[in-house]
Amino acid sequence: MTGGRGDIRNVRSNESHCAARGRGYSHLPLPMSKSYHVAIVGATGAVGQELLSVMERRNFPVGKLTPLASERSLGKTVTFRGEAIPVRALGEDAFGGVDFAFFSAGATRSRQFAPAAIRAGAVVIDNSSAFRMDPGVPLVVPEVNAGDLAGHRGLIANPNCSAAILCVAVCPIHRAAGVRRIVVSTYQSASGAGARAMAELESQSREVLEGRPARPEVFPHQIAFNLFSHNTRVAENGYNEEENKMVEETRKMFHAPDLPVVPTCIRVPVFRAHSESVLLDLGRPMAPAEAREVLASAPGVR
Repeated sequence: MTGGRGDIRNVRSNESHCAARGRGYSHLPLPMSKSYHVAIVGATGAVGQELLSVMERRNFPVGKLTPLASERSLGKTVTFRGEAIPVRALGEDAFGGVDFAFFSAGATRSRQFAPAAIRAGAVVIDNSSAFRMDPGVPLVVPEVNAGDLAGHRGLIANPNCSAAILCVAVCPIHRAAGVRRIVVSTYQSASGAGARAMAELESQSREVLEGRPARPEVFPHQIAFNLFSHNTRVAENGYNEEENKMVEETRKMFHAPDLPVVPTCIRVPVFRAHSESVLLDLGRPMAPAEAREVLASAPGVR
């Protein structure tokens, strides 16, 4: 398999990008004294609900919230700061006056409606795979490469969930010692496939425990009490799509196009929280105590 190979000789010359672009992320030019009109596309889905929860927990300065979803969700409400807010239908005319539009409704919806949001003056922060590898769109995790935000043109992509977890933890080590190769195994929960996948894990667990056959609908295989390779298409290089995303997106955020990344992505039968096992080949020796010290002071790592 060739998807994870790269030229180690070129990696060291790119180390400075993670260091230079990752620092100062807490000083992004976003006046917290001002309130913002925020739209969430896919507000009724699992990720949309989590976005609302995080904004409320972190006291993000939302002056007005516009939850958007498909017409199937009309009549529903979302709860934010104790208030039930009606869901509006997603359309090209839904972004008037919006400052930030968070998209989490899949790549097709992002490609269709993100341009309209940008034309309306919103900054789009897209959670899908639609724009991640577009060379004109910054792919950003603030703890890793916040400096890349300076070049955005109204559209910011955030990476695949597994790549985000990996880079937040690896970047501090990369700054300190220079990462020359990454070998990573992921153990990915049902939540990564959305609310219907979580419901399928629950229903299948009940079916199996009651002695009835499990019925796969969202996943290609039984998820309850089972493990399988990530439920995405296997490419010609032998890696599934999730694994290829980890390779490509890590390289883009690290500004290291030849960084060797060797991933194995597995779906596991838990509701929430992905886990990863990571092996790093470093440019210099690093004792475990030093690594723990580096990670203990790293933003986003605990």
